[in-house]
Amino acid sequence: MTATGTASPPVLPVARRIAGVGLATAAGVTVAVQSRINGELGVRLADGIAAAVVSFGLGLLVLLVLVPAIPAGRRGLATLRAALADGSLRPWQCLGGACGALFVAAQGLTIGALGVAVFTVAAVAGQSGSSLLVDRAGLGPAGRQAVTPNRLVGAALTVVAVVLAVGGRLGDPGTLGLALLPLLAGVGVAWQQAMNGRVRAATGSTLAATLVNFAVGTVVLLAAFVVEVAVRGRPDGGLPTEPWLYLGGPVGIVFIAVAAAVVRFTGVLLLGLATIAGQVVGAALLDVVLPTTASHPGVNTLLGAVLTLFAALLAAFGPPARR
Repeated sequence: MTATGTASPPVLPVARRIAGVGLATAAGVTVAVQSRINGELGVRLADGIAAAVVSFGLGLLVLLVLVPAIPAGRRGLATLRAALADGSLRPWQCLGGACGALFVAAQGLTIGALGVAVFTVAAVAGQSGSSLLVDRAGLGPAGRQAVTPNRLVGAALTVVAVVLAVGGRLGDPGTLGLALLPLLAGVGVAWQQAMNGRVRAATGSTLAATLVNFAVGTVVLLAAFVVEVAVRGRPDGGLPTEPWLYLGGPVGIVFIAVAAAVVRFTGVLLLGLATIAGQVVGAALLDVVLPTTASHPGVNTLLGAVLTLFAALLAAFGPPARR
């Protein structure tokens, strides 16, 4: 207690933050796997938005079966209804999935012109910067997070690391104007993680928070797909027959669930840094183990992966975050 009788805000234990970083990094690896799956599906369908609809839609179907079948899931849905009814959870706080839809749509709309390298740099820059602001505003369930030197340096190093990893493939500078869309999508990712964490905190159920994310994202993507079909017509590509091409949605469930569960321990910025590290490491491993015609991992890519891990650990071992 202070002299005025006000209790000091609780401090998040370092052990929990480190464990959260480990889980978030592993979840980031699943994002790299999902990107490879959805990227190939988009090529087969000849339509990135259609691939996103398939991925999100299948993830939603899995959750619609799984969540009501599990007692914890049913309790989470009941708590969700009660939280919305009594105002402890606002409807706008359930819209995090819309930013996930924006991110996937930005991939389909810009990667063809920008390439994955420029897209990744722009998205990481947006996510790292906005995560600082989201944490400072206290939008996530961990509450306000101080903008400490470790967190600032960690965010800056993450951007440097990704630029290092993909620096040889930045493409034509004339196309950089299109990078505004993935930059905005990266900004939205931080808000998505904060809102999903809020839903999880209000419901006490990671499954319920994940279901809300996929439901909102699927609705947004379906609306975008309807507009696309009205303007451009139906996609030319047919549905592929390989089962692994339809695993992007279930893999995405793992990422969203882990992010919603650990953000209250890590804060939004640290969660973002750790998942970025996992994505870069996962992408490097995939390029080495399962290379494609467009993948040529080199020393810079591997150095960038190591630097992202260092940036996440630097932020994790900084002064304890308060909530």
